[in-house]
Amino acid sequence: MQIVEFTRGTLRFHDSVPAAAPADGFVWIFVDREDLQHAMPTLQEAAHRLGGSTLLELHQKDLENAAHPSHYDFTSVYDLVIFRRLATAEEVDRELQGQPAPTGAPALASFYRIRTRAVCFVVYDRLLVSVHPAGCFTARSFISRYLNDAVHSDGLNGNRSRLPASPSDLMLRMVNVMVDSYLELRKQLSTELDHWQQELLRPGTDFRNWGALMVARRELHTLEDLCEEQSDAMQEWLDTAREQPPPGLTQSDRDALIARARDVLEHIQRVVHQVRRMEQGAESVVQIHFSAQSNRTNNIMRTLTALTAIFLPLNLITGIFGMNFASMPLLADPIGFWAAVASMVVVALGLGLVFWRKHYLERTSR
Repeated sequence: MQIVEFTRGTLRFHDSVPAAAPADGFVWIFVDREDLQHAMPTLQEAAHRLGGSTLLELHQKDLENAAHPSHYDFTSVYDLVIFRRLATAEEVDRELQGQPAPTGAPALASFYRIRTRAVCFVVYDRLLVSVHPAGCFTARSFISRYLNDAVHSDGLNGNRSRLPASPSDLMLRMVNVMVDSYLELRKQLSTELDHWQQELLRPGTDFRNWGALMVARRELHTLEDLCEEQSDAMQEWLDTAREQPPPGLTQSDRDALIARARDVLEHIQRVVHQVRRMEQGAESVVQIHFSAQSNRTNNIMRTLTALTAIFLPLNLITGIFGMNFASMPLLADPIGFWAAVASMVVVALGLGLVFWRKHYLERTSR
C-alpha cells in the first residue's frame, strides 16, 4: 500500500493514513488487488475518516473482482470507476505458461496477447483509492515519478507545478495512460492484419489458416466490446462530473478536468473506430479472396471447356471411322488414314484459332 498526500504544488508520502485530508489537496491510496483483503480495514478507516463514508459491501466485491468489466457507479459520497487496462507482455507470459502455443500464421500470436486487467478507482472529494493488479505499470509509473520528485524524509516536500489538482484529475491521468496503450496496440494490429491480407490476396495462394483467422476476428470483436464498455463508463462519469462538479476546484481546474475527460473519451473512440475499420478490412479481404478464387476457378473451367470443344469434333471423326461397316469412303484408300488425320488437325487448329481470338485460351493473371 502506498499513501500519497497532494496539496497545491506539493506532495508527501506517508506510512499511515493521515488524520485528516488536506484542505487544499487530497490523499491517494494505492493498493495491489492481491493485498486488498488484508488492507480492507485500513481502507474502510481511511474512507470514513478522509472521505466521509465507508465503501458499500457490493463495491468491496467489485474491487476484489479481477474480471469485472469496465463500469461506473456512484453514491451520494463517492464515485466508483472500473477501467480495464491492457495487460503487459510479462503478465500475458505468466498467464500463458503451460498452455499450448496457438497454431497458424506467426501474426496470430499478438492477437492472443489482447488481455486486460481491471483497475478500480474510488473517487471521493478529498480521497482517491485505486486498486491495481500486482505490478501494475500505470500506478508504478506515477509512484516512481513522484518518488523521484519528492523527498519523504524529515517532513520535506517536493515542489511540483503540474501535480493533479483533485482525485478525479489523478484518476483521469492514469486512465489516459491506460488508453494510450490501446492506441499503441492499433499499430501492431494493423501490421498483423496486413500480413493476413497479403496471405489472402497472394496470387495462387492455398490459404488454410481459417481457424487462426477466425480467432483473430474474434479477438477484434472482444477488443471492440471492451472499448465500448470503457467509453460508456467514462461517458457516464463525465455526465456526472458536468452535473455535479467536484467541490473545492476553481473554474479553470474544472474546465481542465472536463477537457481531460473528453480527451480520454476521444482516444477510446479512436481505438473503436480503428478496430471497426480493421474488422471491415478483414471482411473485405476475405470476400476479395473468395472472389479471386471463384474467378480463378472460372478461368480454369473456361479453358477446360474450350479444350473439350476442340477435341469433340476429333472424337466424332475417330468414332465415324471406327464403325464396323464393310464399305466406307477412304477406308480402303491408301491415303485415307492421312486424310482423316489431316482433317482432324485442320479442325483442331481452326477451333483453337477461333477460341484464341475469343480469348477463351488466354492465360489470365491470377
